[in-house]
Amino acid sequence: MKKLNLGLVVVLIVSLFLAACAGGGGGGKTVKIGAVYPLSGGLATTGQDLKQGVELALEIINNEHPELNLPLAKSKGILGGKQVEVVFADHEGKPDKGKAEAERLITQEKVVALIGSYNSSVTKTASQAAEQAGIPFLNPESTNPTLTERGFKWFFRTTPHDGTFAENAFQFFKDLNDQKGAGIQTVALVYENTDFGKGFAARAKTFAEKYGFQIVADISYSRKTQDVSSETQKIKAANPDAVIFVSYVSDAILYMKTFKQFGVAPKVIWANDAGFIASGFLDSLGKDGEYIMSREVWALDLAKSKPIIKQVNDMYHEKYGKDMNGNSARAFTGMLVLADAINRAGSTKPEAIRKALQETNIPGDQLIVPWKGIKFDETGQNVLGSGITVQVLNGKYTTVWPFDLAAADVVVPFPAWDQR
Repeated sequence: MKKLNLGLVVVLIVSLFLAACAGGGGGGKTVKIGAVYPLSGGLATTGQDLKQGVELALEIINNEHPELNLPLAKSKGILGGKQVEVVFADHEGKPDKGKAEAERLITQEKVVALIGSYNSSVTKTASQAAEQAGIPFLNPESTNPTLTERGFKWFFRTTPHDGTFAENAFQFFKDLNDQKGAGIQTVALVYENTDFGKGFAARAKTFAEKYGFQIVADISYSRKTQDVSSETQKIKAANPDAVIFVSYVSDAILYMKTFKQFGVAPKVIWANDAGFIASGFLDSLGKDGEYIMSREVWALDLAKSKPIIKQVNDMYHEKYGKDMNGNSARAFTGMLVLADAINRAGSTKPEAIRKALQETNIPGDQLIVPWKGIKFDETGQNVLGSGITVQVLNGKYTTVWPFDLAAADVVVPFPAWDQR
């Protein structure tokens, strides 16, 4: 009986040891990370951009690319050669689904960290699940400012937020007036009524006043609406010099088609990224997408001064048959940052990863985005990011601001629809 008990004890100890090695998504030869993105529904094309950005980052992380000046590019894998595996989950643009998928990835897939989730409203709930579980959550692309104002311990965001982007919009308008004589005085705000749209609008109203612009129309609408005729007529009646949009892709396309139908052509149409730079926007609108402007965090033409952009875009184009955009570039960047932190942590333990994220200090010359670098403050917000403005010229998103980075002169005012 004593021998049997001793044998059971040995078996139990070995079993516990193996379980510990395999647990937490960091055992064996792989390190498992969960990614929660909109892979179906109205944002499926955007979700694919994000997924492809993450996948390209994995290609660089898991293989040797000594030609690239990027984090982890010159070695194979992390933590002494382990491969990084990403388990993707589809939140369908639904906050409750995002939270459920985050919980599933943590409890069933045993991921060591999470990345996502594009929609600010979904990032809000998915990161709550990570916070409750004590798992690091890296957010590469959601821009609602309040996400880093919740006092969370495990949340980190690489992209600039809409406080930065809203100010950039009015700095741009001021520069247009001062240097191009654009004559912009009045502005209309048009935004979808989720956390993303409402968060930007709140900041925009503050910066409009700071920079001396008047908001003459404040229009909130339901996301995925089927008709924006009423909203468009209100904008036309207000006759603003500039219209700022905060919309996902289906809404962005619908608004531009309705603007053309009603002949609405303000001096400037400026968008807060999202649907206006997503795959499918220009494919759907064709020439009607010309001269529209958007804030961005990436542009291929910046490769003239930053060759790493072209190097990575060439890889992306070879793999997917298209160029990167701001969404894929930010997801790519976020994946590299998270994997780099895990590697520097020397462990897959959550607290070690969190500490490594806090200590992140990646210089701008190791990024494909035009930021000074990535360094997180006490709230988890990257403090070295900034935005640019691009304009669709000859079917391509072209950098037009800041003027010292411009690849072409900005076209202002926006040409009337029937004069093209």
